[in-house]
Amino acid sequence: MSERLPAEGLPVAVIGAGPSGLATAAMLARLRVPVVVLERGDHAGASWAERYDHLRLHTTRGASGLPGLKLPKQGGTWTGRDEYVKYLERYRALHHLDARTGTAVHRVERSSSLGARWRVHTSSGSLAARAVVVATGRSHTPHLPNWPGRDGFTGTFLHSAEYRNPAPYRGRSVLVVGAGNSGTEIATLLARHEAEWVWIAVRTPPNILPRSSSRWHLLGRVTEPLPLAWRDRSSLLTQRCTLPDMTSFGIPRPRTGPFVRNVREGVNPVLDHGFVAAVRSGLVEPVAAVAAFDGPRVLLADGTHLTPDVVIAATGYRPHLHALLPDLDVLDEAGYPTVHGRRTHPTAPHLYFAGFTNPLSGALHQVGVEARAIARAIARGPSTPASVPRPRDGHHGR
Repeated sequence: MSERLPAEGLPVAVIGAGPSGLATAAMLARLRVPVVVLERGDHAGASWAERYDHLRLHTTRGASGLPGLKLPKQGGTWTGRDEYVKYLERYRALHHLDARTGTAVHRVERSSSLGARWRVHTSSGSLAARAVVVATGRSHTPHLPNWPGRDGFTGTFLHSAEYRNPAPYRGRSVLVVGAGNSGTEIATLLARHEAEWVWIAVRTPPNILPRSSSRWHLLGRVTEPLPLAWRDRSSLLTQRCTLPDMTSFGIPRPRTGPFVRNVREGVNPVLDHGFVAAVRSGLVEPVAAVAAFDGPRVLLADGTHLTPDVVIAATGYRPHLHALLPDLDVLDEAGYPTVHGRRTHPTAPHLYFAGFTNPLSGALHQVGVEARAIARAIARGPSTPASVPRPRDGHHGR
């Protein structure tokens, strides 16, 4: 490729062949903007394929499709992991996307070459680009709290990213740390598949909604104009009316509703996949948050301790963007982009971020919104970058 092509003759480099990357590339292709998708895995949706076997989407089929292709009905209301990976590969093929798999991106930097705005350094060489879309997502790198003594734990320790199915844990006692969607699903399946004992360490009481409330993401969208406090009170009332009180079982009712927690911490409610029944029947025992490790013991925040055979840390992920974007002041203190969607940072025009939000309207619904907006912004050509909004406190925490 000639280094002296004008910027508009160069491709857009999209990093990541997950939902956000593929949707953005498809919308760019629809506008006849040349685009290349760079994916470290060996196929589209590779990071999804690495998740646990019984994973199902937390949004319904109708709210999870990408622009231009609906999810097939045979996958049911809640599409499973394998079906979604196949769907992403079909989406890539349908839009004839140039997806270069097996290509890890090491670094993105401003280009000094005539015409090119960015240079993307990969395991297969470097690429000159007119614009870059980072679509590696919120769940890129497993996050582990720095618990004292963790390295000296004598039992089996793993992050939920390494967990696949309950079979290896039959007859063993397991402590699951974290009461988000992944933690509650894993704990419930372990208990159902004859783990000797299952505990779940709860730091903050989760907002739990019945899985039958399949339209709660739609509710999140239609109530956006309403005051946040009103939305939160209504959601807390809904939880009281639809689910039993589990305070006596070790999980008190949350005082903060899902709307405020989503704004402050970027977390979504837990959809009940049988977790409430498992707790109430004694199959899963809630305990206090983990404070430290001491040999075979796990010390808890309430002063008690456990001696599990296995600890599974369902403690979330981080985007891990600092190494990818050295010398670019576009990340906040937690390592998340300070802008997303069609907005670009004043110091880094033509650098976009897709898939780094987690709205109550549904992350996969937001994929299409961002993809269209980014594609239109790039197709329009050079424009003045938007000012950077002040990040909200704790917005990206777990």
